[in-house]
Amino acid sequence: MTTTTFRIGGDLDVRRLGFGAMHLPTEPGPARENALAVARRAVELGVTLIDTAHMYGWGANEELLADALHPYPEGLLITTKVGVARIEGEWRLDGRPDTLRDQVEQALRRLRVERIELLQLHRIDPETPLADQLGTLRELQAEGLVGRIGLSEVTVAELAQARQIVDIVSVQNRYSLLDREHEPVLDACAAAGIAFLPWRPVAWGKAGAESEIAAVAADLGATPTQVALAWLLHRSPVVLPIPGTARVEHLEENLAAADLDLTPAHRDRLDRLAGEWGPHRERSETGPRT
Repeated sequence: MTTTTFRIGGDLDVRRLGFGAMHLPTEPGPARENALAVARRAVELGVTLIDTAHMYGWGANEELLADALHPYPEGLLITTKVGVARIEGEWRLDGRPDTLRDQVEQALRRLRVERIELLQLHRIDPETPLADQLGTLRELQAEGLVGRIGLSEVTVAELAQARQIVDIVSVQNRYSLLDREHEPVLDACAAAGIAFLPWRPVAWGKAGAESEIAAVAADLGATPTQVALAWLLHRSPVVLPIPGTARVEHLEENLAAADLDLTPAHRDRLDRLAGEWGPHRERSETGPRT
């Protein structure tokens, strides 16, 4: 069996299988009421790590989580991301110090907290010196408004550069059973004990690989989605998947993956699916889709 918990930054215990809130509807009406129920059900089922961002509804997602869960139960970590702004109706990377500080202050108000225990830079803004971006987050940390700092969608080189400026406790990159482009980043995180939060942790797209996953799922009496999530949990103890959904039944299916024990034979079979998605290239996306 895999370990079920991880200590982010060496002192923040969370269950490894978390929840990504990006897909929760925020507009008033029945869909929002359902979204509130999904968030509450996630916590009822033991989720202690929920991921959101300023960009998700430009703060509306943070407000929804607060409406659903505040006052927060002990041990619940809601992590948010800053560094993307809406300018003239379009999103842009914006890591300027004033923008980062403003978005953190907005997040504190919307989440109804005095400190964000884990704050992640949504993307590195190439137009702003990295030292200025991380220096601002370090200042917010020194002021007690931020507990720990993470990054999102970075390369190995960017992670190493960032760690020269500030302590990095988490990285959120796109990664899944069939999309292992950022395998080198995961390996770097594992070597340093940095939490790795794969976004889009369940991704399909190649029929041959999908049939292999379905075969493993049939052997185990599970769903392909559960197999994909279980594989991530077996991949490394630093991996903290954050699958998202707006439906309670999908949430329950996802979280049941924590109890799925892949045999060595099944893991070997799934490992071989890397193929063209293996760790042969690495890039840093700028489009903030998570």
